Amino acid sequence: MADRTAPNCHLRLEWVYGYRGHQCRNNLYYTSAKEIVYFVAGVGVVYNTREHKQKFYLGHNDDIISLALHPERVMVATGQVGKEPYICVWDSYTVQTVSILKDMHTHGIACLAFNLEGQCLVSVGLDSKNTICVWDWRRGRVLAAAPGHTDRIFDISWDLFQQSKLVSCGVKHIKFWSLCGNALTPKRGVFGKTGDLQTILCLACAREEITYSGALNGDIYVWKGINLIRTVQGAHGSGIFSMNACEEGFATGGRDGCIRLWDLNFKPITVIDLRETDQGYKGLSVRSVCWRGDHILIGTQDSEIFEVVVHDRTKPFLIMQGHCEGELWALATHPTKPLAMTGSDDRSVRIWSLVDHALIARCNMEEPIRCAVFSPDGIHLALGMKDGSFTVLRVRDMTEVVHIKDRKEAIHELKYSPDGSYLAVGSNDNSVDIYNVMQRYKKVGECVGSTSFITHMDWSTDSKFLQTNDGNGRRLFYRIPSGKEVTNREELKLVQWSSWTCVLGPEVNGIWPKYSDINDINSVDANFSNQVLITADDYGLVKLFRYPCIRKGAKFKKYLGHSAHITNIRWSHDYQWVISIGGADHSVFQWKFVPERKSKETLHIAPQETLMDSHSEESDSDQSDVPEMDSEIEQETQHTYRRQVYKEDLPQLKEQCKEKHRAMAMKKRERAPASGLRLHFIHGYRGYDCRSNLFYTQTGEIVYHVAAVGVVYNRQQNTQRFYLGHDDDILCLAIHPVKDYVATGQVGRDSSIHVWETEFLKPLSVLKGFHQFGVCALDFSADGKRLASVGLDENHTIVLWEWRKGEKLSTIRGSKDKIFVIKINPHVPDKLITAGVKHMKFWHRAGGGMIGKKGSMGKTETMMCAVYGWTEEMVFSGTCTGDICIWRDMFLVKTLKAHDGPVFSMHALEKGFVTGGKDGIVALWDDTFERCLKTYAIKRSVLAPGSKGLLLEDNPSIRAISLGHGYILVGTKNGEILEVDKNGPITLLVQGHMEGEVCGLATHPHLPLCATVSDDKTLRIWDLSPSHCMLAVRKLKKGGRCCCFSPDGKALAVGLNDGSFLIVNADTLEDLVSFHHRKDLISEIRFSPVTGKYLAVASADSFVDIYNVMSSKRVGVCKGSMNYITHLDWDKRGKLLQVNTSAKEQFFFEAPRGKKQTIPSTEVEKIDWSTWTCVVGSSCEGIWPVVSEVTEVTSACLTSDKKLLATGDDLGYVKLFKYPVKGKYAKFKRYMAHSTHVTNVRWSHDDSLLASVGGSDTCLMIWSHETESCREARQCDSEESDIESEDDGGYDSDVTRENEIIYIIKALSTNYRPMTGVKPHLQQKEPSADERQGVVR
Repeated sequence: MADRTAPNCHLRLEWVYGYRGHQCRNNLYYTSAKEIVYFVAGVGVVYNTREHKQKFYLGHNDDIISLALHPERVMVATGQVGKEPYICVWDSYTVQTVSILKDMHTHGIACLAFNLEGQCLVSVGLDSKNTICVWDWRRGRVLAAAPGHTDRIFDISWDLFQQSKLVSCGVKHIKFWSLCGNALTPKRGVFGKTGDLQTILCLACAREEITYSGALNGDIYVWKGINLIRTVQGAHGSGIFSMNACEEGFATGGRDGCIRLWDLNFKPITVIDLRETDQGYKGLSVRSVCWRGDHILIGTQDSEIFEVVVHDRTKPFLIMQGHCEGELWALATHPTKPLAMTGSDDRSVRIWSLVDHALIARCNMEEPIRCAVFSPDGIHLALGMKDGSFTVLRVRDMTEVVHIKDRKEAIHELKYSPDGSYLAVGSNDNSVDIYNVMQRYKKVGECVGSTSFITHMDWSTDSKFLQTNDGNGRRLFYRIPSGKEVTNREELKLVQWSSWTCVLGPEVNGIWPKYSDINDINSVDANFSNQVLITADDYGLVKLFRYPCIRKGAKFKKYLGHSAHITNIRWSHDYQWVISIGGADHSVFQWKFVPERKSKETLHIAPQETLMDSHSEESDSDQSDVPEMDSEIEQETQHTYRRQVYKEDLPQLKEQCKEKHRAMAMKKRERAPASGLRLHFIHGYRGYDCRSNLFYTQTGEIVYHVAAVGVVYNRQQNTQRFYLGHDDDILCLAIHPVKDYVATGQVGRDSSIHVWETEFLKPLSVLKGFHQFGVCALDFSADGKRLASVGLDENHTIVLWEWRKGEKLSTIRGSKDKIFVIKINPHVPDKLITAGVKHMKFWHRAGGGMIGKKGSMGKTETMMCAVYGWTEEMVFSGTCTGDICIWRDMFLVKTLKAHDGPVFSMHALEKGFVTGGKDGIVALWDDTFERCLKTYAIKRSVLAPGSKGLLLEDNPSIRAISLGHGYILVGTKNGEILEVDKNGPITLLVQGHMEGEVCGLATHPHLPLCATVSDDKTLRIWDLSPSHCMLAVRKLKKGGRCCCFSPDGKALAVGLNDGSFLIVNADTLEDLVSFHHRKDLISEIRFSPVTGKYLAVASADSFVDIYNVMSSKRVGVCKGSMNYITHLDWDKRGKLLQVNTSAKEQFFFEAPRGKKQTIPSTEVEKIDWSTWTCVVGSSCEGIWPVVSEVTEVTSACLTSDKKLLATGDDLGYVKLFKYPVKGKYAKFKRYMAHSTHVTNVRWSHDDSLLASVGGSDTCLMIWSHETESCREARQCDSEESDIESEDDGGYDSDVTRENEIIYIIKALSTNYRPMTGVKPHLQQKEPSADERQGVVR
């Protein structure tokens, strides 16, 4: 029976009883269709009184507290509370969202008002500054914002007779605002001698700058301009909560329960005292009033709505009732009739008719009521009270049968036995009392066994057993009537329960979300006949599960509406309805149950949209029935791209370190070197965790990204040009429809998107401020004006930009699961799709937000790619199982098998599609995906002769695919870019290492070649000269971290990660010898100079072994270091070794025996070293940055003329220093292209090129070395050091003083403008626009 899918039936909200009168004002209006609009809990209600029908707006996810009606009286704006509250503007006729306004307020939205034209909406927040915002609500844009007041604002209104003037009022103030440009400027109202300074609760504007306002003491204050000119004293007996202006005049309502009508000059017309009418009562308080024609709507504090006809004003109609303020806990449904009973802390018992949707009886008790139950025959109603007593009423006339008080603590649960003979009463005193109904409720037994309060109980069908749940999460059983605990579970095997309302037990195992507290689910009720179960929880969700719900992580359908905790939920006697009650929102919701067979028929009725899917099938646990994920996708979903240190942190870090280095800075420091580097070629393409990031440009060049670089590759000339605007890993790339602009998104604490053009490589727009940790997907709209992006934060935020203006149009939280792709609909730019782990979502823009619906598919699949088809509703997506899904709107039409393993990339053509998958096959399809026209397998056998490298394996996983210029362009997971001719031959254009750190790098002693070795278990030889290609590759049994050519260039030594090393033939890469002496990885390996007689092999377990190459024997071991060995260098004679360790120590050993030597630093500088790759020592102390605590210099290499030292570090910078680098913090030139850490740098044999490898970015970058003569100043040569003092020992003293003056006026030192961002002097130097080109011609 353990079916873990969601049930097929569903619930539909049918009626909401109540009205939110407490803590809200002015929230009840007539729409143009003469319907009434108001809100309760988290639902906007449109109530048609003539037909007695309700419609619901379900776009909020927390309590609504404010409402405004558009002047045309169709659109409604509602504002909610919450950590990130938003405003929804919706249509009262269709109850669909028109616009969402967000990201401006915190805590909640206290008031809303439309202006006379209805174009602008003003909102007031509940934050400490009570921020006021003016919105262009259709576009979701903020026009102006200003802090409102230090105290609460209760009402705000536009002056209907003067454009761009507003009035706000609240605790002890009234303010008159004018909107000019994007500035809101206030003037405080002057109370003067005319009236007392007091709290103003409501206002209305009239002609000639007159404003009427209602005060806390019941007076009406009349303002002209900003001055109080007169008061209408005693207009009401106490506070005036609501004021409403209409054609005939003004209506006011107050705490005294009176409504007053005034003419246009505020002369009294009439008074309606609701307390005196038939329905009235003492203490009635009016919170909202709306006057239209001869009808007046009145909302009260106690959740009632009255309608008064003016000419018959003594007889108000009571059209809606609800419970008053106070927690609502008691709920019972009648055993034979469609009735529900509720009881609350307002001490009232109310009986509702579920058919007529009306209150039919009400009776007040002495005490707050906490639980209730009908007897099985429906004659008695038992109520459990907060004071520990219980009362039994006769249902017929609500008269008392008995009142018994045996307990001190609240009664939380009571139930009659199915045969009606006993009543079990569970209290917070941890016990259940059993009373005999026939003997006038005489106590006959007591169940004691719980150590905590009783929360739920159920009787067995034969009335002999009772099961209880308590606050400690224990489930106990008792024999009735004695109340003896049943400990032998065998007796219970055959027991059948007459109801199931317990939250514990095997039958309801699956309802518990992960990490939930035992008290999170408040109520459960099983429907045995339909085999479904409903639950109510602390998060305001009603959930529908299958029953029994045995296995953890069961799927469910969930429904929003209640905002906070739902205290109780029950089925009606005939299972037609579900009734749920909200604790804090004290509202009663009635849901219609739509069983499975009916569900089918109602499909054509549009489901009411909600921001959260109202019947989303989801589960709270990870062990859901989704097929096993493909290993590649699994890896990719686990990448978080978080960094210990982001580039953005550098300025602050430097600032912290500055103090201790001030003195250092005064010394004269080495200048930066004159010559510089220029990025020349990159071997690598980011395919291992990115998809669809490879395109043809307009001119037939190829654009892609790797590390932090956007690359434009010219395949005719085999040259590359670079966009160097990013400073960290680029994760995604999208191309503009005209194919001349590209957008790229990067990793970063506040990650940025750059839009740049491919000809001159200039940035056109940089978009920041909305994505944390990184941007993982981008797409341009068909007209190229908009750009959609997805962030890597946990909600995978989606942002829609108008990128040229740098303006955000809309944002929304995308999905908890990772999103792989976003696409804007080419036909309707307001629609988009996102696809990713276990979901496919269809979005449309609504103002500043978006509304999303999950695609309805049978079982949830992970989508890897998606494209729009030839009409606006057709969408095609590729799944992780190799299927193509075809969608119309948001419904899955069909699926078909396309690849073995995931479909990673697809591309739409004019007539047809092309797809690529993990199986290494490129497939061409017709325009309906009916037939596969042609397939291409990526194999070594079909590589064309002009290829720039070698394929590592047949059928590599295809991650990107795109068409143009008669070719298919393919990017693989192994970092290869291939061009497939439609006739079959395949040309390899660019390649790099596969996923894994690349650390080992060695340049050939007299040829323009270099070797690299990586954790991807390959050793590769690259040509550095114009042909830029990979010459040879060999697979190794383990990954490697270091390599070195012998002095004659014939042999190549490679150190592996398992502690072994090989010496191979440098041409054929075949083994010459191999050794395995160490357990830990080999970190550095070096041939001795000249003859290459000895080989020094350093390992991570702190030893350096010295081998005689000729005899293949180990001849010495250098001991004495306690730490990991990082760098090795020989002196020219081959007699001395210099060693660096991970603890930044420097040691010297004599070769070949390995005896440790101590050499004073003055002597060290005289030694003639054959190479210098060490990072520690007096001759290179200036290479360590100020922030060396957080970042390491990983590698260094000295030119053969010993004048230039190149270094690589953990932040991805390649730097050039003049050698020797004495004195701390030398000046340097630095270059940014690698993203994370640069693991190694090496000069070529003639110093004309520098090779660098980036750790996890898998790149080999080739830089050309430009001496002074041939250099023009360019972007990347920032001449700087980590301490910015001007060259020559500080400033003139006056300048220093001026530099240190802090211009802050004491009075303004409380910062009343929130400042964010990095101050200019802390920012990294941004190159100016003309320097920024960085074009490599």
